[in-house]
Amino acid sequence: MKILLTGANGMVGRNILAVSTMHNHEFLSPSSSELDLLDGNAVYQYVEKHQPDMIIHAAGVVGGIQANMARPVKFLVDNMQMGINILTAANDIGVVNFLNLSSSCMYPRDAINPLSEELILKGELEPTNEGYALAKITSTRLCEYISKETPSRLYKTIIPCNLYGRFDKFDPNHSHMIPAVIRKIDEAKNNQVSEIDIWGDGEARREFMYAEDLAEFIFYALDNFAIMPQNLNVGLGTDYTINEYYQAVADVVGYTGEFTHDLSKPVGMRQKLIDDAKLKEFGWVYKTSLEVGIQKTYEFYLSEYCND
Repeated sequence: MKILLTGANGMVGRNILAVSTMHNHEFLSPSSSELDLLDGNAVYQYVEKHQPDMIIHAAGVVGGIQANMARPVKFLVDNMQMGINILTAANDIGVVNFLNLSSSCMYPRDAINPLSEELILKGELEPTNEGYALAKITSTRLCEYISKETPSRLYKTIIPCNLYGRFDKFDPNHSHMIPAVIRKIDEAKNNQVSEIDIWGDGEARREFMYAEDLAEFIFYALDNFAIMPQNLNVGLGTDYTINEYYQAVADVVGYTGEFTHDLSKPVGMRQKLIDDAKLKEFGWVYKTSLEVGIQKTYEFYLSEYCND
């Protein structure tokens, strides 16, 4: 297939392109300067010109809890606008297949875990990333509406758990938790800092999947797209506490200092574990363990990020 991939320079996009060399698809992977997803006319013209068989929408303004709290307007407006622009252009032009990447943060904050796909819009959202969640809900619902109006259109959404891995950002203020912790602990080790603080009590539970596993899932989904559910969680079906992630990173990095807890800081949802029943039924399971994933991510950090 000829596939248009948005967000090709992001972590997920770069992992998809890295895995794509093992598959027989042609990828269009424009940068944001080549295709501004916030410009509806430009998006329409690009899709009309290239006539892709499939669009994978992986673009987005992303970040951890600090970034979401600091810039809720951007997280809501830009993500919602990008989703609406690419989806309406695809639908208007007649693109048959569309794979939308959403996020498990769009599940209600007080929902009982594990989080099943039916829980979307069934409760109040987590305030610390509400803007991002609203944007993701909008694109997810729009895919449903398009498929309902035109059954020949397969516009489907996958809902990954938290991700980490190669090509991630390692910015302590703007990256996701695991890469931020890798950098934090590596710098503490190198600077002989004996104590590291953790936001909250560290007992909040999170599910993190190695991003290359998600990329491999996407190619599995492309081969089985007709039978894939409308909305599908993609993750491990198991989670760990924040404290356990810090310790796992410390073990890989070789840090032997102490951890303290800053109870004045926000922690977000106490648990965010996806229900993987439909994923198992679809026939896919992740392969990279937490230890192996952190080791590979740390190696990437040392070889690529530290040498920029």
